[in-house]
Order: sequence, then structure tokens, then C-alpha cells
Amino acid sequence: MVEQGEIRVVRCGGSKINFRAPIISTDSRFLLCASGDSVKVFSTSTEECVHVLEGHTDQISGIALNPANHLQVFSCSLDGTVRLWDFADGILIKTYVTGYPTFSMYVSEKHVGVVFVVAPLASEKSTRSFQLVALHLPKSLEPEVEVTEVSAVCSDISPNPSRTAFGREGEYLASVKCLQLQVFFFRSQQTFRFSLSATTKKGARNAFTCVACHPKDDCIATGHEDGKIRLWRNFTQEKEYTYSTQHWHHNAVSSLCFTPEGTHLLSGGVESVLIQWHYFEVNQKDLLPRLGGAITHISVSADGQTYSTSHTDNKITLIHCSFRVLSVIQGLVHGDAVRTDLMIDPRSRALVLNGIPGHLQFYSLQRDKQLYSLDIVQQEYIYEQGLDQFDVVKAALDDRGSWLATVEERGSKGSNLEFSLKLWGYDEKAQSFELNTTITAAHNDGITAMCFSPATETTLLVTTAKDGQFKVWLLGSDSDTQKELASWSCDFVGSYHGLQPTNCCFSADGSLLAACFGEVVTVWSVDTWGLLTTLCQPPGAIRDLCFGRMSSSKYLLGTTSKNLLCCWNLLTCSLEWSTSMDVCILRSDPLSENVAAFCYHSGNTDLFVFKPSEPRPLFTQKAVCSGKVQRSVFAPRDEPLDSCDERTQWLNRSRLYFLTKNMDLLTFSTTTEDERILNSRKQLLVADSVAVTPFYLLLGKHNPAQEKKGSASSQTSDRAQLPQGSATVKELLHTPAHVLPAASVLCSMFVKSLLISNRSSEEKEPLEQEEESEKEEDDSEEEMETGERQQEVRPLGSALQPTLQLSRKEERELRSVRKMDFGWISSYVNS
Repeated sequence: MVEQGEIRVVRCGGSKINFRAPIISTDSRFLLCASGDSVKVFSTSTEECVHVLEGHTDQISGIALNPANHLQVFSCSLDGTVRLWDFADGILIKTYVTGYPTFSMYVSEKHVGVVFVVAPLASEKSTRSFQLVALHLPKSLEPEVEVTEVSAVCSDISPNPSRTAFGREGEYLASVKCLQLQVFFFRSQQTFRFSLSATTKKGARNAFTCVACHPKDDCIATGHEDGKIRLWRNFTQEKEYTYSTQHWHHNAVSSLCFTPEGTHLLSGGVESVLIQWHYFEVNQKDLLPRLGGAITHISVSADGQTYSTSHTDNKITLIHCSFRVLSVIQGLVHGDAVRTDLMIDPRSRALVLNGIPGHLQFYSLQRDKQLYSLDIVQQEYIYEQGLDQFDVVKAALDDRGSWLATVEERGSKGSNLEFSLKLWGYDEKAQSFELNTTITAAHNDGITAMCFSPATETTLLVTTAKDGQFKVWLLGSDSDTQKELASWSCDFVGSYHGLQPTNCCFSADGSLLAACFGEVVTVWSVDTWGLLTTLCQPPGAIRDLCFGRMSSSKYLLGTTSKNLLCCWNLLTCSLEWSTSMDVCILRSDPLSENVAAFCYHSGNTDLFVFKPSEPRPLFTQKAVCSGKVQRSVFAPRDEPLDSCDERTQWLNRSRLYFLTKNMDLLTFSTTTEDERILNSRKQLLVADSVAVTPFYLLLGKHNPAQEKKGSASSQTSDRAQLPQGSATVKELLHTPAHVLPAASVLCSMFVKSLLISNRSSEEKEPLEQEEESEKEEDDSEEEMETGERQQEVRPLGSALQPTLQLSRKEERELRSVRKMDFGWISSYVNS
């Protein structure tokens, strides 16, 4: 067994970046957003993640810039702490312990040293009553300090941060909940409440959904379920208030935000359209449509030049004030459920799964960033509740990454079900998959499973369906090289006693196909498509199948609905062993003989990693997550782990990822791997807080620790000048891009700077010889000079004056000057 703490479950990315409204730094260089239990800092120009602020142990519920220092940010979390960060350098400055979870956070320039948070009235997290409290942050030199001075501001507050806002730079705050708007004035400590009726004669839904306050004027904007926006004025008097109504959204308004000068009001909702209302001309508005998923949050930079919108598809869009999209930061798309399996693209090493409705997303696990989204349905998605639309339910990739098979469905069971099978070929020029074949009548009923054959000789696809058949689809032998002319045809149709097939899989060499029909597992020969054998076991429908790999390729594993895990020996066609456990996910590692089984027990999921040929598991871990694991996949590593001992060898060549019921993507990490990642982060730390892009890594600054290590290990480091320190590279890095010469000139300059000069090493020996010859010449010249001095006759009456003598170094320099050719001067003068 593995010792406690040697292998741990970690979140590998894919957290929601749309959980709370992002904030833009004062200089508009960075975008900060809450992502799980960390804060991610993105570069607005390159969309790359610059820093990850880690330290919280639970979900971060709010972030806000420090009004006293524009390079610092506050973050609050459900772990009961408020942390202060230097986001430019990614450093934790201070931790304030509150002792209770906080659900949102606000700051104000008029309340220096005070942070407002929404906290529950009781200690339980499940309470429905919340209050707004003011945390007076103590001044202390300690890195962690407890907040003791706390004062209540308002009660009956919604934990949703979009339903509370500060107005007039902190003179008052407005909060909405259900059908009531309350306004609290800090100076007078008075609260005014305004209520609306539940419905009107026209059937409008008046419940409040969001609120925003004008930064300079006494005006409060509120959004409602029926899509209306109300502008409240004269709310200092509880009985003399007035409001005007604006209406464009056909559904609930999800977010409102004023620009810093108050000249515009931004609104968004399920329509995925950003509306810019002109404050002084209420009938004039600007629209920016087709932004993706429904808008959930809107925020504006301090200078009012940049807007940011968060969307339900886990995306943040940066928009210029002229309504021009600047950039898009796309996270892992979280849907209600992942209907396809988790797959690894062999070409890009990306994780492939359901994306936005009708799409497959290719997500980089290394960079925690979506590479691209593939439109499978190729129809415009309409965001309307209750509307039945096509969605991707099945997908499979072949081992070479050349072909992709997808199944899309719409409708319910029976005659109303519409589905189609699509085959996509990878285009080298476009670097993406392109639709090759669409089969609208692949089966008479819904497809339950499909898989590609791992054999390299032919390209086979097997599909099983509820019509009681499995079909083998074959790619034409003359179509492998030209995918645009490729043709797929049905090569074989199989069935077994009219039973419904539920799953299928190929052996490691592609010679056998296993298909389960109810409680029976059938094994077929791929060469002849003849039935070889059937495997029957105790009652219970077969839910999952997988073949062993490498030395365990003779074993076939299966799980049943009666909570049994069975292992058959295909050489003897008998049951090798079985054990009682509720296996919800069964996955085999394609690069080893290891098999991972996720077992659901007592509300949690346990993990067992084993070899089919050995009775003792290699690794077990209880409660890797709460609830059932939804999907799982083994992903090959780019480089095997170094010094991986026997206890962690199952993580040597592959890494296991799994998806929880909350759509969190988790994986397993070892202590050695954590140290390696930490060291790599230190090496890639950028002093100037510039995104670590490939261009920066090409021309970036040299790591001092790495330079020191290299100089200590190499005896010739004084001769080999590193190109990163050359004047050419410094000029490329520090010169503004708009004044640099053409790229062709830069390329030649950069390549020449990379070349290591051999001049110093070649000139070292001639220099020594020259010094020896110079010594001999010095001796001979000294003898000649002494002889000339003795024969020299001075004029009569001349005073004896001291003779100036040059040093040897000066004489050598003088001789070198004498040897220089100055002929070019005469040619210049004569011309």
C-alpha cells in the first residue's frame, strides 16, 4: 500500500472562472478571477495565465482590489479567511482569520481598512439567513492575524454578490432580495425599504435579480425577472421615490454595471447580448450580440476603456468600450452532465469531452486552457428553456488521432428520437477535424456504445444500439491516404438471441471484439466475424468491459449491475476471479497492465488500482471524492516520472484523471511530481509579470540559478557567451515593437546572437605565442637602446633632462598601433 500523503488528489485545472465577476487591474494589464480555491491572474494582451494565487482551502467566494494599493487584491473564501495578495508578483501578503465562511466581498474608498463581507447569521453553511458585516482589518506585522473587530451593517442580505452594490463611492449601499429593495446610508445609519408587488395586471415578474449604483449620481439600477430595468431616484425619502423603466431583455436580467463616469449602464442576460444604455439619453442603446453563453457577470476597468463579461460556458470576454471584442479567455466548459467519455487526443494530448451544446472541446491539461471547440451539430443553438435541440451524446477517437466518430441525438425514446452518426477525418492543413461522412440511419434505435479498433492494418468502427444489433463500419482500403475521398461502409452486422447490446471493446492487438448482451459477454473474431465464445456469470447485466494490456492481455474484465467485478481468462474461457464491489467506472491504462476501478460506497468513491493477474491491489485510496465519479481516463505523460519507486509505479507512464458530480476535474499527484512542478514554476517566474508565452521563452531572460549551475558544471563557460545576455537580445526585448525593424532583419540578428564564438578559444594560443615573442623582442630592443644611449653625444651646454620611458604594456599597445593599416585614410584624403 502507499503511505498516507505520498499520493494525493489534486485539482488539475478546469475550475470555474465564471463563478464570480472578474476584476480588471487599474492599468488594464491584468484580469483577475476566482477559480475554485485559487485566484488566477491573466494577461489581457496575451490571454495567458501569469500567476495562480494559491492558499485558500475552500471555494473562493469573492475578490476585490485594495483601494489603498492598486497592485493588491483581497480574496475571501468559505474557509473562513480573507487574504491579501500582491497579484503582480503572485505573493501572499497577509491572512485575516474570521472564523466563519464568507460568501461575497465588497470594498469602498471611503472605508479605508474595512472589508465588507456577507456571512451567515448562524455557524452552519446551510443557513438561509445572511448579513453584511464590516471587518476592521487590524494593523499587524504578523503574516496571519485574527479579525476581532466586526460590526453588523445590514441583515437579510442575499449571498449573491450581484444583488448588493455601493453607491456614491461608499456613501450608501443598495441590496435587493425577492421583491424588496433596501438602501442603507452610512452617515445617518438609516435604512429605507421599497417593495414591488409580485405580479402586475400584465403578468410581469417583478422579482429583483441584480442591482447597480451610479458612481456619482443618486440613482440605483435594478434588474428583474421579466427582463425590465428600473432606474430609482429620490430614494432618500421612503414615500417620494420615483423610478423609470427600460425594457429590452426577454428574460431575467442577470447583471448590471455602471461605467466609472456613469455615462453608460451595461446589462446582460440569457440572450448573450451586451447592452450599453446611455444614461443621459435613455432611449439610445448599443448592442453587442453573439457573445457565446448567457452573460452572468459584467465588470468595467477603472478607466472605463475595457469591459469584461462572464458567461455560463465558463468564458470571460474582454471588450473595448467601442464594442469591439479584444480577447476571449476560455476555461473548461462545464455542462449539466458529460454525456461522452473522457478521451485523449493522440495528436495534441488534449482532453476531449462535451463542450458548449452541440460541440466537443479540446482542452489542454498542461496549460489549463481550451485549445479549440469543434462544432458537431453545426446548427445555431437557441437559448430557450424547454426547447429540444441536438446534442453530442457519444464520441470516440482512434489510436492515431486520424478519425473521430460522434453521435448526436434529439428527442426522447421511441419514434420521436432523432440521431445520426458522423465520421470526421483529421485535416493536416487545417489542423482540425472535418466532416467526412454522415449516416442518418446507422441503426433503428439509439446507439449505446462505439469504439475504434486499435489495429493499424485497417480502420474499423463498431457501434452497438438498442435495436439489438452491433455494426462494423470499415474504411475503404484505398481511402487511407486521401481522407477527402474516403468512404465508409457497413462491413458486418451481428446480434445475439435478440438481446440488446450495451457495451463493446477491442483487445489490445485488435484481433478480438467483446460485446455484452444483457448478462452474456460474447467474444468475436475480427478476421472472420465469427462468434468464438460466450461468457455467462451470476445474475446481473454487464455494465462495463475492458481488456487487459501487455502481460495481462489474456484477461477480460467486466462489471455487473449486481455489484460484481469479474475477470475472465480468455485462454481457458473461464472465470479467473470475481469480487463484490460496486464499480461505477472501470478503466485500463493503455501503456501498462494496470486497471483502475472507482467504487461507490457510503456516499463516497474509493479507488482501487490493480493488475488482473495479481490478487493484491497496487494502490487503494478511500474517499477520493464525495458522490459518484462520472468519467475517467488515463492520459500518457510527456516524460516518465523520475525515480518512481514500486509504490507509485502505476503513475510512472500515465496519469489518471476523473470527473466528479460537481464537474471538478481531479487527478493524482506524487510528492516527487509536486517538487518538480514547484521547481519549474520557480524557473519560469517572470520578474516583470509578463505572460510566459512561447515567444517569451524563446527570447526571455535567463534564470540566474540555472546560469550559476551551468557555470559551475562547465569549465568553458567563460568562453561561451550566452546569447540571452547579448546586446542583440536585450535590444529586441526592450525596444518597442512598433519601432523594431522587419522580421527578416530580426531573424538574422537573433540567429547570429545565438552562435557561440570560437574566437576567444582560437586566439588564446596565438596570444601566448605573441607574448613570448614580445618578451624576446623587448630584451633585444633594450640591449639596442642601451648601446645607442652610450654612443649618443649630447650638445654642449645642454641641461641634463630625465628621459621618459614607456612601460611594457604601453610599448605593446604602441607596436599594435604601428602594425595597423591606415591606408584607407590616404584614399579618403585623395578622393
